[in-house]
Amino acid sequence: AVLYYLNDIFAKVGSLSPDRQAILIGAANLLFTLVGMLLIDRVGRRTLLAAGAAGMTVCLSVAALVLFGRIGNAALLPALVGFIAFFATSQGAVIWVYLSEIFPSAVRARGSGLGASTHWLMNAAIAGVFPVLVAWSAGAPFVIFAVAMAVQCGVVLLFFPETKGVALDAMHARMLEPR
Repeated sequence: AVLYYLNDIFAKVGSLSPDRQAILIGAANLLFTLVGMLLIDRVGRRTLLAAGAAGMTVCLSVAALVLFGRIGNAALLPALVGFIAFFATSQGAVIWVYLSEIFPSAVRARGSGLGASTHWLMNAAIAGVFPVLVAWSAGAPFVIFAVAMAVQCGVVLLFFPETKGVALDAMHARMLEPR
């Protein structure tokens, strides 16, 4: 939703033109997607997902503070660039790899399809609700997103096994073990 409504967000508080800020965000997205690709096999999927969620929590919280008028407008662009950097390095790329590794062979296609469908349905729902929330309070969606990312960080740390370097059959066996 943040990417979909960047120009509207920047028009409210930005110092650069909304188009220039959107270009900066797009460049950050490209750069940090490449960084994520370099890191995924070095630091692991779980680490990237948790660190990304934690970083996005901080960046979204800063954006909310700007939009609630608690801190200066100049903090918005760095907060959103930071959000995109954490997103692109983690959830933007890692989740697709993780989906292909976490399910056993017998259900991998269905599990990955369900994961992708859920992702895009939630994306559409969030994109549809975002303008309604912003009309009510510009900072409210960012608080909601920050809380969601904090919860996700905890869920990843508590429940997501690391898949880096684990053969698909070994991952299946690991998932069947009692906790």
